[in-house]
Amino acid sequence: MKVKAVFFDLFETLISEFENGSRKAARSTRLEEALGVDSKLFRKEWNARQLQRMDGAYSDFPSVIHEILEVLGHAADEEVVEALHQERIAEKAAAFDKLDQRILSMLEQVKELGIQICLISNCTHEEVTAWHSSGLAASFDAALFSYQVKAAKPNPDIYLLACEKMGVTPAEALFVGDGGSNELEGAAKVGMTAYQATWFVPPYISEKIAGYLKLAEPLELLEQIQLHNSR
Repeated sequence: MKVKAVFFDLFETLISEFENGSRKAARSTRLEEALGVDSKLFRKEWNARQLQRMDGAYSDFPSVIHEILEVLGHAADEEVVEALHQERIAEKAAAFDKLDQRILSMLEQVKELGIQICLISNCTHEEVTAWHSSGLAASFDAALFSYQVKAAKPNPDIYLLACEKMGVTPAEALFVGDGGSNELEGAAKVGMTAYQATWFVPPYISEKIAGYLKLAEPLELLEQIQLHNSR
């Protein structure tokens, strides 16, 4: 069956938050330090809300912080919370700077084949404020953000919604991602062919995920599309 659509993950697939092993926008102060709360207690509460942060259960970043502070019995300083909110927006936006030309070239060539491309990203609102003004957005036919569609990978709903939006069946689609959040397994379970993008991912991390063809360079996807279409 011919490939009619390719679905891409965002962070550590199309863009990376890291450069030379360090974050591009490293915080000078950790969230919990700025808020004046116990580090272990804060991280426990923050991590416990991972899924809810991704699937739109919270309206924004400040609402998450307010709830955690309430649970910890700590008063919220609104100026500090808003400053952290703006810092987080800037931190995430840094990943959209200096886009990798290999990726832009790959996206252009996929489009030239008449194949639709769509984003499927687990994210919160503040993490993707730079998406629409980035050099990536114009290449995409659609973008599904988990917080908007109220479903996060590997929930099958987000993949099926993406297929419906593109007017394709899962069998006509490929999924490309670094493998976080069990996204490759989720894609495969609904019937997509899944590939692991490893160009931004250190080997000690990528090697932990088995069972999916690994793409070391973006343009290798073009070879896989050709192979897929020749079957």
